[in-house]
Parts: sequence; structure tokens; C-alpha cells
Amino acid sequence: MATYDLEEQEQIAEIKAWWKQYGNLLLAIVTVVSIGVIAWQGWNWYQRNQAAQASMIFGVLQKAVRENDLPRIKATAGELLEKFGRTAYAPMAALTAAKAMSDAGDAKTAKLQLVWVAENGKAELRDVARLRLAALLLDEKAYDEALKQLDGSATAGFAARFLDSRGDILSAQAKNGEARAAYQAALAKLDESEPGGKGKNTLQDRQANAAYREMLQQKLDALAESN
Repeated sequence: MATYDLEEQEQIAEIKAWWKQYGNLLLAIVTVVSIGVIAWQGWNWYQRNQAAQASMIFGVLQKAVRENDLPRIKATAGELLEKFGRTAYAPMAALTAAKAMSDAGDAKTAKLQLVWVAENGKAELRDVARLRLAALLLDEKAYDEALKQLDGSATAGFAARFLDSRGDILSAQAKNGEARAAYQAALAKLDESEPGGKGKNTLQDRQANAAYREMLQQKLDALAESN
């Protein structure tokens, strides 16, 4: 039988007392931390699994688009939105399907896909969806609805596009003064991204901006000629 001197006995007594007071709390903390770690690992596995499945279905969607298989496009896009709506593939699938359906003349389905992205996608993808919705509604001469898609702020990279689109809709309504103001504001946004402006773009960006600037100027010139 082990024997302890007085000092060791006091230390053991202190440990026992401490454990009696805090042991249950310590076990509870360890249990909670362990559960948290397991849950975190499980969530990461679930996300990876979801992404892997969504990737496979997105591949099927892309193949359907190449083959112009409209029923399969609708089915695979619908499956991605319904079952894997939280993955990055869902908004990309909706945009892909929307373009295919729009090209096929099915504007109704295209708009449903774009509305989903506008409500559920990340900022840049939401802006892409809003612009495409506005364009479809403009084609349908649903001018007020088209303008509503452009309400609110847009991410910096899309600010000029939103103003340009607004100008197109106002021009179609023969509101030439408002359309001109929108196009001029779009040009001003482009100025902010040019050298000396607020943005810093690559040579390729500047070349694209130059072409876009020329198109906006042509729209302004056309308005001036129509007066």
C-alpha cells in the first residue's frame, strides 16, 4: 500500500476537493467542446459532399446546354436549386439555364431562374441576374417592372451597366431627358475607373471601357438626333 508524507497527503486532499467542486463542470466543458469539434467536422464533410454532388449535376446541365436539350436543362437546373441551393453551383446553374431558355424563346422560365439568383445569389451574381431580368422585361415592354430591377445599389463593377440599362428603358419610353442623364451618369462611372480616377484597372479593362464608352456616346448622339 502506498504511503505519502504529510505534504503529499495535503496535495491529494486539495486535488480531491478541487475535483469535487469543479470536476462536473470540467467534464461538461470537455463534452461540449468535443461535440462542437465533431459537429464542425460533420458540417464540413456535409458541405464537401453537397458541393461534389452539385458539381456532378452542373456537369450534366452543361452537357444538356451543349446539346440544346431543353427538358434536361430545366430538370437539372431545378434539381440544383431545390437540393443544392446553398452551393456555389446553384446560382451559376440558374444563370446558365436562364440564358438557354431565353435563347429558346422561353422567357417565362428564364425569368424564374433569374429571380431566384436575384434573391439568393451573392452580390455580383445578383447584379447579373437583375440586369438580365431588366433586359427581358424591356423586350416585353414591361418598363416599370424593368426599372424596379435596377432600383437600389449595385456593386462597383456593375454601376455603369445599371445606369446604361436604365437609360435604355427610359429611352424606350421616349423619356429622352432622363435617358440622357442616365447615360451621362454611366459615363461618369466609367471615368472613375480610368487612370487618374478612383479605380485602378488593367490595360484590358481600359480597352473594354473605351469600347463601352464609345457605345454609350453613340446612344447619347442618337438621342440628340431624335430631338
